[in-house]
Amino acid sequence: MDKKRILIIDDEPSFTRMVRLNLEKTGRFEVREENAATRALSVAREFKPDLVLLDVLMPDMDGVAACRHIKQNEHAKDIPIIMVTAKNDLGNLQEAFSAGAMDYIAKPVNGVELHARVSSALTLKREMDHRKAREADLL
Repeated sequence: MDKKRILIIDDEPSFTRMVRLNLEKTGRFEVREENAATRALSVAREFKPDLVLLDVLMPDMDGVAACRHIKQNEHAKDIPIIMVTAKNDLGNLQEAFSAGAMDYIAKPVNGVELHARVSSALTLKREMDHRKAREADLL
């Protein structure tokens, strides 16, 4: 089984380290961390993640703007993005969903919830990719 690639974009090193270790211990994921949204966009092009965990509040570019930027890229638009937030600000979450995010996780992150949401997002992406491939074959 090939490992799924996950990119974590968050400016809190303790958070990214905890999430990376939590995901990597399963042996199912290859995880890369980035602490700035502006650099993460180029990292995403190089790393080609299967999923992005993206903090809403970032110092250089907020997560909503980064989400919009990722979704505008033809090669990255289908990557599922799960927003990570320390605030339950419904306005920010509504903006994130409008920008293309598919889910969100509140900090502090619960390991069981993290794995459930990541697995769910990856399953949905796999099914969408499968459907697109079938449609392409029909055309």
